[in-house]
Amino acid sequence: QVQLVESGGGLVQAGGSLRLSCAASGRTFSSYAMGWFHQAPGKEREFVAAISRSGMTTLYADSVKGRFTISRDNAKNTVYLQMNSLKPEDTAVYYCAARNGVAAVVNRASYDDWGQGIQVTVSS
Repeated sequence: QVQLVESGGGLVQAGGSLRLSCAASGRTFSSYAMGWFHQAPGKEREFVAAISRSGMTTLYADSVKGRFTISRDNAKNTVYLQMNSLKPEDTAVYYCAARNGVAAVVNRASYDDWGQGIQVTVSS
């Protein structure tokens, strides 16, 4: 099991940027593929981005392609989500997730461990 703690959320105006960080501890971070999901009020938790164990492969939801970038630093046991050109519809709680495997995947059920989430609010 790996423990995950998100940081970097907050309130930003539309068109602005935020960088989320997710610090991992407890197991070998480089053994895990990582993902970001978000959940808006009254909606299901949805896939945002994922990165493979090596960092060589990334996946994005269509709604964030070209605006968000996922990256990882295995030396720092941290995964990042750089969010640019933010829109009010990006407002949600953002969750970091880890899966004990090689590949980046979209499926929420494939992830083993989750952070507690962090609020991102984009004002219009």
